[in-house]
Amino acid sequence: MKPKLIETPEKLWELFTKYVEKERNNPLFKREYVGKDGEPVDTPLQVPITFEGFECYLADEGIIQDLGDYSKNDDKRYTNYAPIITRIRQNCFVQNFKGASVGLFNANIIAKKLGLAAVQEVNVKTEQPMFGKE
Repeated sequence: MKPKLIETPEKLWELFTKYVEKERNNPLFKREYVGKDGEPVDTPLQVPITFEGFECYLADEGIIQDLGDYSKNDDKRYTNYAPIITRIRQNCFVQNFKGASVGLFNANIIAKKLGLAAVQEVNVKTEQPMFGKE
């Protein structure tokens, strides 16, 4: 049996909080040109927190390539990680939902990512033709 690369659920949560902090401290920048002379200004933008981003962070840090075994728990070795995995996913969902709700993130992209894409109902009415068949 291979050893767990993340020894405890508490360690997994600690790693997630480090990922969130890293994203908070490393915003993306949008270049804008302001004023009559069009002076360039780099505006910091908050980055959405995602489960996939967390997995990339873990890989970049050399900790683990993905959390598939921890999430699936096929061999029942990771049962005590389930509440933390759920908490991490919920934190990602809430941060993205709030960000889209206040216009911080693109609402369409976030809605699709979160599975919240609007469903439109389309009713098609068949009309009688204007001219009858001869």
